[in-house]
Amino acid sequence: MDHGSEPTEAPAQQQGAKSSPGQVLFAAPAQPAGTYKLDLKLGFRCNNKCVFCVQGDKRDHVSDLTTEEAIERLRNGRERCDGLLLTGGEISIREDVPEIIAAAKALGYTTIQVQTNGRRLAYRSYAQALVDAGATEFNPSLHGHVAALHDGLVGAKGAFVQCVAGIKNVVDLGQRVLTQTVITRQNVMYLPQIARLLVSLKVHQVQFAFVHALGTAAETWDETVPRYRDVQKYLPLALDLVKAARIQTITEAVPFCFLRGREWAAIEPRLPDTTVYDGDIEIGDYDRYRNEAGKAHGPPCHACSWSAVCEGPWKEYPERYGWEEFVPRSDPPPNW
Repeated sequence: MDHGSEPTEAPAQQQGAKSSPGQVLFAAPAQPAGTYKLDLKLGFRCNNKCVFCVQGDKRDHVSDLTTEEAIERLRNGRERCDGLLLTGGEISIREDVPEIIAAAKALGYTTIQVQTNGRRLAYRSYAQALVDAGATEFNPSLHGHVAALHDGLVGAKGAFVQCVAGIKNVVDLGQRVLTQTVITRQNVMYLPQIARLLVSLKVHQVQFAFVHALGTAAETWDETVPRYRDVQKYLPLALDLVKAARIQTITEAVPFCFLRGREWAAIEPRLPDTTVYDGDIEIGDYDRYRNEAGKAHGPPCHACSWSAVCEGPWKEYPERYGWEEFVPRSDPPPNW
């Protein structure tokens, strides 16, 4: 699992975590307290083995935060951050998540989002415990419309049934549910069917995020990373299906040249300022990271009228596939 709306990959980290992040990358500018969102990664252990996992083998060599370390980072983050995203790895395999959520609530975080593969939410008592502790949003991931597709992508038999049951539980508990579907070569043609399923589950937001080819996804590139031209065939219908149901739908890492007529779906212009605590790394300004180190502009972008508002693709994509698919636009972008 990773980042409630967008994947993150920090430099390689050493065994063991500190009570506060050590190396600071892309330091955040001075801003009033409470203007940032904190993305806190509690550790990288996981009960799935996703073929597209951006975290790769971190579970094997990066230690989880202790409860005390996690709470200390919450205190540090509160100096700048108002909202919170708890992620990993898969945080629900820890037994201290309700305690960490309760600590965040006591510290004054106004939104507390739990990113999860959704499997443990299938246990109603566990979902209720997270709600009682103070969670305000849930971000489960569903990558297929049937068990064979989803379970194959996440490497865990039975994960689809558990995730669907978990989504039903938190919706029934009256929680805000923001799902994430990673767009891969295996599921791209089924995006409309996935959209129909999520609509039927009555979630509050559906996100389609183009796979970030780092970690395990880099190792499985040929089987996992689709071409944008194929995304363009199936994503529009999926977006339209969700929008027609009056459910918010967003995309991540899909450049505007592939969203003609559906530019409203791109999340990048609306992403909150975010600080990421990832092992012993702090990415102070995640917006700067995406634009300066994560994503790329190429020759077609220089002639595109949307280049100032478009972050471009994750840089690994054109490094492998080139820029031929990217067609510059001449129409003016909206005044965001």
